[in-house]
Amino acid sequence: MEDQEMQLKVRRVSDKFTESMYVLANEPSVALYRLQEHVRRSLPELVQHKTDMQSWEEQSQGAIYSVEYACSAVKSMTNSSMYFKNIDSLLRQAISMKEQISSSQGRSDDMNPSPSPLVSAPHAQSSSS
Repeated sequence: MEDQEMQLKVRRVSDKFTESMYVLANEPSVALYRLQEHVRRSLPELVQHKTDMQSWEEQSQGAIYSVEYACSAVKSMTNSSMYFKNIDSLLRQAISMKEQISSSQGRSDDMNPSPSPLVSAPHAQSSSS
């Protein structure tokens, strides 16, 4: 009788040991299976997020380039104020000279009447040559 009890106890211990070994042997593969399952479910969403982020990066790079280009254009415009002042003074000189020429022609027209006002002096000189 003691022998049967001993065999029963040995069988229980060996069954528990076998079950523990089975669980320990399969636990990493179960964990890897769960990881694989998780990756399969979440990977398409992650890929979509990556694609969206790349698109947003391209758009923001384009916007940054546009802003930098606009800033450089504004800076070049502020640097060109010297040229605009020069143009302004040249235009004022041209207007002054035009007025002087007009007034001198007006005085000479009073003294010497010219032919038809439709014929300009340079054109008349080139046709007489």
